[in-house]
Amino acid sequence: MKTRRSAAEPAQEQPLLELPDAAALSALRAWQEGLSSREAVGRFIPERRPAGGSSRSMIGHIRRQLAAFAASRQREDLARHFTGTARKGAAAARAVAQAVEALRSTPTPQPLIGDDVGRWLPPRVAAVLRKAGIRTLAELTLRVPRRRRWWTAVAGLGPAMATQVEAFFASHPELTERARALVAVPQQGDVRPWEHIAVPADVDGTQGAFRAPRASCSLRANNDYEAVQSWLALHEAPATQRAYRKEAERLLLWAIVERGVALSSLTTEDAVAYRAFLRHPAPRSRWIAPATARSSPLWRPFTGGLSPRSTAYALSVLSAMFRWLIDKRYVLANPFAGIRVRGMRAAGMDTTRGLSGAEWGLVRTVADALEWAYGWEPRAAQRMRFVLDFGFGTGLRASELVGATLGNIETDAGGDAWLHVVGKGSKAGKVVLPLIARGALETYLVQRRLPVSPAKWDPRTPLLGSLNGEAGITARRLWAAMKRFFSTAAAVLADVNPALAEKLNRASPHWLRHSHASHALEAGADLTTVRDNLRHASVSTTSLYLHADDERRARQIGAAFSGRRQR
Repeated sequence: MKTRRSAAEPAQEQPLLELPDAAALSALRAWQEGLSSREAVGRFIPERRPAGGSSRSMIGHIRRQLAAFAASRQREDLARHFTGTARKGAAAARAVAQAVEALRSTPTPQPLIGDDVGRWLPPRVAAVLRKAGIRTLAELTLRVPRRRRWWTAVAGLGPAMATQVEAFFASHPELTERARALVAVPQQGDVRPWEHIAVPADVDGTQGAFRAPRASCSLRANNDYEAVQSWLALHEAPATQRAYRKEAERLLLWAIVERGVALSSLTTEDAVAYRAFLRHPAPRSRWIAPATARSSPLWRPFTGGLSPRSTAYALSVLSAMFRWLIDKRYVLANPFAGIRVRGMRAAGMDTTRGLSGAEWGLVRTVADALEWAYGWEPRAAQRMRFVLDFGFGTGLRASELVGATLGNIETDAGGDAWLHVVGKGSKAGKVVLPLIARGALETYLVQRRLPVSPAKWDPRTPLLGSLNGEAGITARRLWAAMKRFFSTAAAVLADVNPALAEKLNRASPHWLRHSHASHALEAGADLTTVRDNLRHASVSTTSLYLHADDERRARQIGAAFSGRRQR
């Protein structure tokens, strides 16, 4: 729909990037000094007022023209004299006159290659570019190659925004040469996300050395990439799929770039070499960079070398992938079979990643004072206390907590409350809600101004709400909020309990699950009870939490063997 020009504005406007002429500035100054807009226009520019036009709109147009000119010179300090409610009087008129004179002598600013994109491009365009990891004009210059549809590699940009970017560079052609002199252009051998590379036929797996006979394969995949995508599609949980994709992508890229072979041609010797590579990816410039968007030219598969634990995890994922490919008769051998990481146990979990009863008490004390002592916004503090108490009382995984709704809660004939969840591997289960969890939920519902009575609940309401409404939050957002809390608690407790502060700096949401299990077993709960509530496949997994307090164990064993050896 076209917008009609207001009759109050001049029929032919001057270009916004030029200063108004002397007559228009005289009219503005007279108006600032106290004349009415009708008198000021009638005295200095009467011939410019169209029939039926408004003198007030003409003065407004002059002010907008000055404000736009100041903005084009990046002089926001001067632009404020021409925006908002105008002050009138002799002093105000002098200030405006001085601002105009300053603008006359202000040179046209020239973009520098180190400038932030937000300084020269529209806010929406700048926001999309930053999200893609493009922060400076130098980085952007190298993303505007002389080919069609260059912008498709920048998520969310689109042709309209790309046109604005191209217009800017067309008006500043010198930027391209300056940027190329300072920013390294990505070389052909640089690593890119696997969806952005064209794999040569000799390493794409169509002729892999360990490919099984095609007639016996139960997959439609023609190459390694397609086979891996079929494996990833099995995993519906987004977090699991992202984690597995990262490991598979790293291996596939390494096989092609560093070994020059297809994924389906890897040998056990290759797998051993890859284990060493994970600890120290090299060359660093090719493989390591700070985390950024996959569409960014600065993206790399690693942010640093992997720890022994992360290395063991990567190898276990890859071994599982090859076992599945063998089962589907895509390949004949698993190069990662039997590959271990030195110093890592073959199975089990780190049960030290949890809080003892005394540590939990200290952490919970910090949580009670978040808003009045540590600067947290009240709703964020209330939500965090709910997460702590509900997570500690139920042992839920983060993904289960963010996915739960009020409709998932039921009360049985005995009056016990249960929460139905869909857990790991999309397995349905239920978790009992003890008093601490029920109390935390009731308090949190009151704070969210929601009914406490189950009869009045909207079953679609998420247990964990966002700060801006009743919508839920993602597991990633929960992780960030809890890391913030653990950092706060670590800073508070650093002087009184340095060991706990060090633990909290490593803590994650999953620590609540570990703490729940250890506390339940220490309080006398049966192994099978805790196993069922955690929904472990085996009681042997739950038994890993049966660890006595080190101090108590040392004291009791010491007492038992304190006497001299009897004859």
